[in-house]
Amino acid sequence: MKQRGMTLLEVMVALVIFAGASLALMNSLGSQVRALQSMEESLFASWVAENQMVELRLTGGWPSLERQSGQQSLAGRTWYWQRQGEATRDPLLRAAEIQVRTAPQADPRIHLRSYFFHQP
Repeated sequence: MKQRGMTLLEVMVALVIFAGASLALMNSLGSQVRALQSMEESLFASWVAENQMVELRLTGGWPSLERQSGQQSLAGRTWYWQRQGEATRDPLLRAAEIQVRTAPQADPRIHLRSYFFHQP
């Protein structure tokens, strides 16, 4: 007698295979979403740092050696920045570093460093 359809064992094996493939796909999608969020956060933090660097350059002065800090709203979030000038070996150059954080005490999300030239 010919058998029509699938046995219970065959159905169970197919379900196990499908469940394993589904879990792997969900894990992969979750990783991609987390990576996308991290990239988005880095992009916005870099925009905040670049905005602060442009503001520093527009003042036209020599970067202060004192640490300055503030916050800026961008993309519906508050970003916390710190900037500080740093003396270099060359008296005509001064470095300026800007750090951007997602929270006041969090690790910096991005560092931006630039150099300023001062003509005597």
